Amino acid sequence: MPRHPITDFLRTAAGPILDVRAPAEYAQGHIPGALSLPLFTDEERARIGTTYKQVNPEKAVLLGLDFFGPKMRTMVEQARKLAPGQEVRLHCWRGGMRSGAVQWLLELGGLQVNLLDKGYKDYRHWALAEMARPRQLRVLGGYTGSGKTAVLHALAAQGEPVLDLEGLANHLGSSFGALGQPPQPTQEQFENDLAAALAALPPDQPIWVEDESRNIGSLTIPTPLFSQMQAAPLVVLDVPQAARVQYLASSYGRQDAAGLAAAVLRLSKRLGGLVTKEALGAIADGDMARMVELVLAYYDKTYGYGLEGRPSVTVAAEGTDAAANAALVRAAADQPEFLVNHSAS
Repeated sequence: MPRHPITDFLRTAAGPILDVRAPAEYAQGHIPGALSLPLFTDEERARIGTTYKQVNPEKAVLLGLDFFGPKMRTMVEQARKLAPGQEVRLHCWRGGMRSGAVQWLLELGGLQVNLLDKGYKDYRHWALAEMARPRQLRVLGGYTGSGKTAVLHALAAQGEPVLDLEGLANHLGSSFGALGQPPQPTQEQFENDLAAALAALPPDQPIWVEDESRNIGSLTIPTPLFSQMQAAPLVVLDVPQAARVQYLASSYGRQDAAGLAAAVLRLSKRLGGLVTKEALGAIADGDMARMVELVLAYYDKTYGYGLEGRPSVTVAAEGTDAAANAALVRAAADQPEFLVNHSAS
């Protein structure tokens, strides 16, 4: 069967993507949506690699065949279950011996195999290039508690292209951002998912993205994309503090008190001893509004510094109604003078 370049493999080749690398390689990072069908376990892969380096390549190949032989039937059966249409897309790390061996086996088992030329390594090159591609970005800013993520979702519901970085990162971006979220992906997987999300967006329309710091939890926004975000038109949603306090208090009230306390303690050096003590006391008393007021003083000051020197337009909002604020943001961003003023700056 033919080897496909990465763009054809992703867009036109048929069947589920089967990743035959070892489980640890797959866990570190894989093509979004790919299914793990490892040729070797992590231990087997390590033994083959050691034999290759310390003995010779021929012995390593024979050892690989020893591991491969007993698995042949099981791998064919698994592939048939994963691909009801009996056609698959297949790759290993570099498009070498592992994918070649599994391709031979699956074709022998009656499946049609579309092989990725140059393997997962080529996908990584594609992903890095996709994240560096110039985009028409519009950045949605606003102080903590403005409901920016909900506004992004409302923009998407209104037909606007949206890139949800926090959704991809499984983190809401602050010390409290991990509360109620699944574990964060690896940095490599975050980049893979990010590249796939970008590639799915229309190239000829502005894309909305939330104003973020360089790091989202333990993850880092790749430099080429972050640089574009910093240079893009910025719309700042100005929501009254009282509404923001209410919004956050309602959200945090659903979270575990121990998790909230841990988040406050992570900020203790920035908040100071007295504010930290008061915030922890508010959590113990179930007074979420008071805790939010104390923490917001720090976050508002920090975000205000970040806005200095950045060209932007401010949109005044009465509250945190996402659909209403999305309409306000769209109207402000579509004003010709906004885009002209930004480009001139």
